[in-house]
Amino acid sequence: MSEEKSRREALIYHAKPQPGKIKIVPTKPYSTQRDLALAYSPGVAEPCLEIAKDKDNAYKYTSKGNLVAVISNGTAVLGLGNIGPEASKPVMEGKSLLFKIFADIDGMDIEVDTEDVDKFIETVKMIAPTFGGINLEDIKAPEAFEIERRLKEELDIPVMHDDQHGTAIISAAALLNALELTGKKIEDVRIVVSGAGAAAVSCTRLYKAFGAKDENIVMLDSKGVIRKDRENLSKEKLEFASDRKIDTLDEAMKDSDVFIGLSIKDIVSPEMLLSMAKDPIVFAMANPDPEIKYELACKTRKDIIMATGRSDHPNQVNNVLGFPFIFRGALDVRATGINEAMKMAAVKALAELTREPVPEQVNIAYGETRLTFGKEYIIPKPFDPRLISEIPPAIAKAAMDSGIAKEPIEDWDRYKEELLQRSGGDNKVVRLLHNRAKMSLKKIVFAEADHLDVLKAAQIAYDEGIATPILLGNKEIILELMHELEFHADVEIINPQSDEASAKREKYAERFWMNRRRTGSTLYYAQTQMKKRNSFGSMMVLEGDADGMISGYSRAYPMVVKPVFEIIGRASGVSKASTVHIMITKSGPIFLADTSININPTAEQLAEIAQNTANVASTFGFEPVMALLSYANYGSSTHPHSRKVKEAIRILHERNPDLIVDGEIQADFALNKELLQSQFPFSKLAGKKVNTLIFPNLESANITYKLLKELNKADSIGPIMVGLRRSVHIMQLGASVDEMVNMTAVAAIDAQEREKRKKARINK
Repeated sequence: MSEEKSRREALIYHAKPQPGKIKIVPTKPYSTQRDLALAYSPGVAEPCLEIAKDKDNAYKYTSKGNLVAVISNGTAVLGLGNIGPEASKPVMEGKSLLFKIFADIDGMDIEVDTEDVDKFIETVKMIAPTFGGINLEDIKAPEAFEIERRLKEELDIPVMHDDQHGTAIISAAALLNALELTGKKIEDVRIVVSGAGAAAVSCTRLYKAFGAKDENIVMLDSKGVIRKDRENLSKEKLEFASDRKIDTLDEAMKDSDVFIGLSIKDIVSPEMLLSMAKDPIVFAMANPDPEIKYELACKTRKDIIMATGRSDHPNQVNNVLGFPFIFRGALDVRATGINEAMKMAAVKALAELTREPVPEQVNIAYGETRLTFGKEYIIPKPFDPRLISEIPPAIAKAAMDSGIAKEPIEDWDRYKEELLQRSGGDNKVVRLLHNRAKMSLKKIVFAEADHLDVLKAAQIAYDEGIATPILLGNKEIILELMHELEFHADVEIINPQSDEASAKREKYAERFWMNRRRTGSTLYYAQTQMKKRNSFGSMMVLEGDADGMISGYSRAYPMVVKPVFEIIGRASGVSKASTVHIMITKSGPIFLADTSININPTAEQLAEIAQNTANVASTFGFEPVMALLSYANYGSSTHPHSRKVKEAIRILHERNPDLIVDGEIQADFALNKELLQSQFPFSKLAGKKVNTLIFPNLESANITYKLLKELNKADSIGPIMVGLRRSVHIMQLGASVDEMVNMTAVAAIDAQEREKRKKARINK
C-alpha cells in the first residue's frame, strides 16, 4: 500500500461514518416518561442526596467506578513529539478504545492545554471527582515524573502514567522469565539501559524492586553513559549514575547480561552483541524500528533471548498486556492508588501465566502447533483470553493485602466469572481470524471481482496480507476499478470467457466431464459451464491452481451453490454439507447452524450438522458447548418436530459422549445460565456458557442470524461452508466489504487446515 493511500485510509477511518473512535451510550432504559423521570428530574434527586451524605455513594449510583480519564497535554506523543493537546486527541481516543475492548473499562479522553506542571496538576485534581481512575499518557519527561508523583500523593483514586509503568511491568515479566531460562539471578546480572526517559527510568526502578543492583546497572542518554561525575544531571538521571569510567554504549555492552533498549533504532551493532556475556537477554523496544533488527540479532547470537515492541516478532513488549487489566483490578476493589505491590503483582502474574499451558485458541491465533515457555515465548500474547481472568485478580489481591482496597473481594470464583463475562463484547474473533490467515498466505479466488465492493475486499485482503487474490471477471472493468481504488498489485486477473483463458477452460472442461460423464453431463455442457465464473473458479480450486474461493455477492445463494456442489462435491464421509455463522455478540461469539442450506434436516442429518459445527468451533479455538434448539424443553412436547431434535441428541450422546451438547431446549433456557440451572440442573449444559446453537430447520436459523445482525447490529462471519472437498465459501447476496474480508480469512484458514491434514496423512 502506498504511503499516500495509507494516509488517506487512516484519515477516512477516523472521519467516517462519524468522527472519532468512541461515543457515550445510555446504560438505563429511557423509552417511557417514567424512565426519564427516574433518569433526570425528579428521580435523580434521590441518588444526589445519598451522595451528598457520603461521597463514596457515587460508586454505587453513578458510572464513576468504571470510568477512567485518559489525560495528556500532547507533549510526548507516540514518537511524534510535542504536537499539542488537540493533535493528541486521536491517540487518547485510541487508548480509551483499548480500555474498553480489553477490560470493559469506559475510558474518557481529556486533553489539557498547558505545559505548566502546577496548572496541569490542578486541572486534573479539579476534575478527578468524575473518575474512578486517572491514566496519564504521552507527557514528556522530566515533568511526567513530578506530575504522577504529586497526583498520586494528592488523589485517592488510582493514578498511573502508562508510558512509564506499562513498559516497565511487561518488560519486567519478560526479564524474570528470560532469567529463569538462562539460569541467571537478577541480583547478579549486568544491565545496560539505553534511554533515560520516563519509560527507561520506570523500567529500571522496577528491575531494582525485583533485586537488580545499582552497581550492575549502566544507563545511557543521548550524550553517552550517565556518570556521577557528569554535571547538570536531573534527579532521575542522578539516581542511576554509574561510578564506572566508561563513556560509550560499546564499552557498556562488554560482558553485560541484559540490554534494555528504549531509545532509537539501529544503535546496537553485531559487534556489541558479540561482546555480551553468554546467553544474552536483549529487549530492543524502540518502535517501530528496534535498536537492532530482530533477524540480525538472532543471526549474530544463537544463544540470544530477544524481545521487541513489534507484533511481527516473538516476545512483543506490548503495554496492552498491562494497563487495561491493572486498572480493572484496581477499580474493582476501589483501590485508592496503584502502588508498587500492585505493579509487582502484575509482573509476577504475567510471568507465571507464560509458564502455564497455552489455550488452543492462542496457538490457533498465532499459527503455532503448541506455544510453550521458552526463548520465543517469555511473555503472554495480547490475544490470550486468560489475561482478563488472571491479571485483575492479582492486582485486586495486592491492593487488598497492602491495605488500599476500599471494597475487598470475597468470592474470587464469582469475580473471575464476572471478568470473563466482561471480555465477550468485542471483536477478538475477527482479530484472531485475520492474524491466523496471515500465517500461511493462500491464493483465494474472488469470483465477482468486477464489482467494486468485491474488489475492495480483495484489495484489503492483499494489503493486510490475509490472502493473495485471484480476480475473475471482465478484465477491462477490473483494471478500471483497480485504478480508481489505487489497487496497484501484480495479481492474477482472469476472464473465463476470454481467448486468453481458452486453454485453461478446455482443460477444466475435460476434467469436469470426466468426473460427471456418468451423471448425464456431456462435454459440451462442461465446456459451457467453464465460461461461468463460479464453475471456472471452483475448478481452479479443485485442480490446485487456487487454494480457495469466495462468491455470492451478486447472485442468489442457490444459483451459486449448484455449480459448487457439482464441481467440488462433498468431502469423504459427509452425507450433508451445511453452513455455520459466527455471530459476534456482546456476550461473545456464538456459532449458529445450519443457516443457509438444509431446509428441514432429519434427526440423523441434524446430528451430523451438530458434529460438523462442533469441529468448526474447535478449529477457531473454542470448546463447543452446544444446544440443539426447539420450541419445547426436554420432552415437554411429543410433536414430531420436537421428537426429531430429541432423537438427534440421542445420536450425538451415543456417538460422542464427550461432546458437551444437550436439548431439545428453548433458546432462552440455553442462553440463560441461571434459568437453566434452576429448572434443568440435570442438563449437560447446566453451569456452562453455551456458545453453539443448532437450529431444527433452515427457516429458524436463517431468520435468527439475520435478526441478530440487523436489530442488535451484531457482526457476522459466514456462512462458513462445512463438508465440501475444498475451501469454497458462498456469501449472502449483498455482503458488506468487511464480511467479504472476513470470509476471505475463513477461506484461507480452511485451506491451511486442509493442507495440514493432508501432510499429516502423508507423514503417517
